[in-house]
Amino acid sequence: MGSKLTPKIILEGTRLTLKTDIAFALNEHPRIVGPRRYRYHSPIVSAEWCAFTDVPWGRGPVNYAPEEEGQAMETFATWARLFELNRYYSWIVDRFHLSARAFQIQAGRRDPDFSWLDPRLRPLGFRHVLCVRRPETFAAARAARLAVSGKPSQYDDLSAFVREQELFRRLVRESTLPFLELDVSDGDVAAAADRIARWLEETGGLSAPWGV
Repeated sequence: MGSKLTPKIILEGTRLTLKTDIAFALNEHPRIVGPRRYRYHSPIVSAEWCAFTDVPWGRGPVNYAPEEEGQAMETFATWARLFELNRYYSWIVDRFHLSARAFQIQAGRRDPDFSWLDPRLRPLGFRHVLCVRRPETFAAARAARLAVSGKPSQYDDLSAFVREQELFRRLVRESTLPFLELDVSDGDVAAAADRIARWLEETGGLSAPWGV
């Protein structure tokens, strides 16, 4: 029996960069979670859940209101503690604290202080994958998304996504977690998952760090 596979991946990026599709692909990728003879519950987490309000597309840990910052920070701390208690497990996170920073900065609010979080995530082996696409490919991605979206208006201004993508590039470089910038312009989710798997294999990101 080989080493136990316990990758810990945080997918970040602006809208239309296939993060959720990639999360599901990673969770069934044999080089990342091992061969699966049957399907079982996915260890996929998302800070984008709109769990603070009882309405669709409401507020949550990413787009919280100023008076909800304490609730948001407690939510992130709770997830961090859960990750620490279940460190020998694979965790795939679809948006997390960089998304919260990006939203709050763009809303003109206080940049939340997550200086305490990276020091807890890094020893567990967490890594960022920043999903990006070339600016000229956003229009085609929007056309595909509008066929299934329940809120098409959120894709009206593509220039906002291009600006946010540059903000994410800055934020991921400010983080102390290792990161991969992943170009998803071709829309090939399987190939994107393969590139992540290769990066994890090459950098020791598939198993728990020594001493954890």
